[in-house]
Amino acid sequence: MHAGGMTDLEAELRAAVRGEVRFDTTARALTTMDASNYRRVPLGVVAPRDADDVVAALGVCRERGVPVVARGGGTSIAGQATGTGVVLDFTRHMNRVLALDPGARTAVVQPGLVLDRLQEAAAPHGLRFGPDPSTHSRCTLGGMIGNNSCGSHSVAWGTTADNVRELAVVTARGRRLRLGPGWAGAPDGLRALVEGELARLRTGFPELPRRISGYALDALLPENGADVARSFCGSEGTLGVLTEAVVRLVESPRARALAVLGYADESAAAEAAAGLLPYRPLTVEGMAADLVPSPAALPRGGAWLFVEAGGESEAEARARAEAVRRAADVVDALVVTDPGGQRALWRIREDASGTATRMPDGTEAWPGWEDCAVPPARLGAYLRDFRALLTAHGLRGTPYGHFGDGCIHVRIDFDLLTGKGVARFRAFSEELAGLVVAHGGSLSGEHGDGQARAELLPRMYGAGTVALFERAKAVWDPDDLLNPGMLVRPHPLDANLRFAPLPRRPVDVAFGYPADGGDFAAAVRRCVGVAKCRTATVGGPAVMCPSFRATGEEEHSTRGRARLLHEMLAGEVITGGWRSTEVRDALDLCLSCKGCRSDCPVGVDMATYKAEFLHHHYAGRRRPAAHHSMGRLPEWLRAVDRTRTAPLVNALAAVPPLARLGKRLGGIAAEREIPRLAPRTFSRWWRARRPAAGARGPEVVLWPDTFTEHLTPSVGRAAVRVLEAAGLRVTLPPGRRPRVCCGLTYVSTGQLDRARAVMRRTLDLMAPVLESGTPVVVLEPSCAAALRTDLPELLGDDPRARRLASRVLTFAEGLDRLAPGWIPPRLDRPAAGQTHCHQHAVLGDAADRRLRAAAGLTGELSGGCCGLAGNFGFERGHYAVSAACAEEQLLPAVREAPEGAVILADGFSCRTQLEQLGGVRGRHLAEVLAQALADGTDARPAPGEGWRDSGRTR
Repeated sequence: MHAGGMTDLEAELRAAVRGEVRFDTTARALTTMDASNYRRVPLGVVAPRDADDVVAALGVCRERGVPVVARGGGTSIAGQATGTGVVLDFTRHMNRVLALDPGARTAVVQPGLVLDRLQEAAAPHGLRFGPDPSTHSRCTLGGMIGNNSCGSHSVAWGTTADNVRELAVVTARGRRLRLGPGWAGAPDGLRALVEGELARLRTGFPELPRRISGYALDALLPENGADVARSFCGSEGTLGVLTEAVVRLVESPRARALAVLGYADESAAAEAAAGLLPYRPLTVEGMAADLVPSPAALPRGGAWLFVEAGGESEAEARARAEAVRRAADVVDALVVTDPGGQRALWRIREDASGTATRMPDGTEAWPGWEDCAVPPARLGAYLRDFRALLTAHGLRGTPYGHFGDGCIHVRIDFDLLTGKGVARFRAFSEELAGLVVAHGGSLSGEHGDGQARAELLPRMYGAGTVALFERAKAVWDPDDLLNPGMLVRPHPLDANLRFAPLPRRPVDVAFGYPADGGDFAAAVRRCVGVAKCRTATVGGPAVMCPSFRATGEEEHSTRGRARLLHEMLAGEVITGGWRSTEVRDALDLCLSCKGCRSDCPVGVDMATYKAEFLHHHYAGRRRPAAHHSMGRLPEWLRAVDRTRTAPLVNALAAVPPLARLGKRLGGIAAEREIPRLAPRTFSRWWRARRPAAGARGPEVVLWPDTFTEHLTPSVGRAAVRVLEAAGLRVTLPPGRRPRVCCGLTYVSTGQLDRARAVMRRTLDLMAPVLESGTPVVVLEPSCAAALRTDLPELLGDDPRARRLASRVLTFAEGLDRLAPGWIPPRLDRPAAGQTHCHQHAVLGDAADRRLRAAAGLTGELSGGCCGLAGNFGFERGHYAVSAACAEEQLLPAVREAPEGAVILADGFSCRTQLEQLGGVRGRHLAEVLAQALADGTDARPAPGEGWRDSGRTR
């Protein structure tokens, strides 16, 4: 070790390369796993800036005998993106499109380039890269070449190998080669090896579109053009390190139509898939109903084929899709040409890689046999045998995938936590390998063999061909430096399992984790590495993961934080347990937006995990000042109200030196303005008002949340006006001064003992309401979300918590359910703004959409997160990330809003962010409708048509 704790290896790498070299705990913990069942702990991570850095890093590692693993997006499903030596991370610097030639239809790309960035560069020229895995928003071209990835359009455009022209690679011994057809770039000895085994190469490889297993040595046959680049594809980083690629682009159809065909079950869909290939579709994808949380958008059936057709015009594409529909013997079908409708349907299919990790009853399911492939014509028969084998082993799994190519994805409910379960995993794997081979198939049809299947390659190829693979590896990498244990001389398929180091008994936690049996480790295990949270851009309503998009750092993604929590529980790399500073620092930039709760295909809830961690991390220790100043905000504001000192507090906050001192003491960002307190709280206004007369509708309790009560009582007053106009009888919670509180600020700062005390007091105060069953309307979305989710999960032992949670309605839901015949005032104006992230993730906005439509408020609200997110954007050190999040969707949407647009923001944080960063006043929907009522605006729908119905049909 050198001074400061640096190892000799780290010091030599730092001296040799210009890119980042990280041997710290966080970097190592983030790269222990990919999206597979496997885990290996690396020594460190190098982010090379260019090919020279790659050569230099390989040189240092070769001298020290340290293995090297090339890593892209880390979404590999067979374990090949994990290693015990040095990991090369290409996503940080070597991530560009270097050139694009529309005439030649080629692009020159670096290995760390995310596929969607290439598609964006090619799209203006009417071109695209053909292969498109479901992880297209975060997988890299280097990873796709390493695994010979395919995707849903392979029936039209083939595998990655079919779309590669040239590859620049560096061998383990530092030679730079330019690979291509005609033996271009072949290392010494490769041609002689092939020419001595021509008979084996001509007879030993099954013919099927998705044969990914093993090395593609048959691409080196003279009749196949002796294509060294094609042969290199699918080698999983074991032969050389890719530094640049020339790839083929294909013409993208001007128009597309999607036929979704419903079948009785997945076997029926599989039987039908091959018969649709003569129609030359772009896709033939299959999935079963078990993988669809809500099949409302799909035609009737127990399984579906997604068949996409292209054309020069929408009419031509539709005609081709309709021809497919007519040819198919289906239970039901639909054809969609609207691009938005197609995207929504494709999201259902793409999310299957995550939703498949849970069985319908919530049981965990795992990869391992994720993508074997058989000839398409044999798919139906194979699936029947596959189902029988599952049953024989007492296992369950739901197949989905690329039915048109005979490639099946499936997650199986293996028990990988006990010795008996792991033994069953091995026995099943061995038998399934035999079944795949009996049907003429390949153990891997898309994601590579890695550690999951390489041990079983002799069953597919025989010992002689596998020995030939080992000789080929020795030609390229005689020192076995590159990704050892993959493809040849592999690790056993039941070694290095990611779950082995986790504690076997549930750890003591505060939240109930009802979906995970109360087990925090099971909650953390939800993250399987699909990495949808690493999407660099987000459109539409999606939220997850704003901090990653702001920083681009893995540790600020949902997956990265889940990895660190996993390693914290494992205790091998991160040894501090709940006191870990590495986990604390990674969670520091989590906005607790809850976007992952809905956007993550497996429902990881990092906001809850963060609160849990902070609760333990600061137990018996001094907390940051912001936890006291903002975490206990309801207490301070009630004290101000009791002493009637709001004007004095506002006056003091307006004095710059005092404001600076107060922010410094309170842990508040210096860039922030302190919001002004209302001179009169909402409940004081309520007590002084004259009760409304004539309301005969249902009674509702209006929740006086902290923000409405003390900071924006105008929202509460407006809500009362609208709810009463709708005929509802509005009351407040019992008591002269309501002290009810959802506990949100305590939860978000991890003060969970205090949160539970506050919540129990609230349940006591709300006892009469719970007895009567009166609905509770909550105006602040974050408070409504806390009552719906945090309350019952923190107080699972109190049945009153679930009762209150079930009574909670948003403002729009209250009108929707309790006053369906009411007709709101018509504004006939465009609207802009943002759907609150908690509303998107927990509450839903269907009722809001109907209400806006009925009121004539047109346009879509943006997604994302405002970036203020309660206390987050006010905390010292968070301002830059907070502002970056606002600039992603919210502020551009408001700037680009048409003249006269209503700026909607139901959350106090969203309104504050708009005012402080954009100089714009956002309004709660209640305020907008109340103003319209006051102005007498009242253009109504047709007689007898309630606002719910009019909103649905507009």
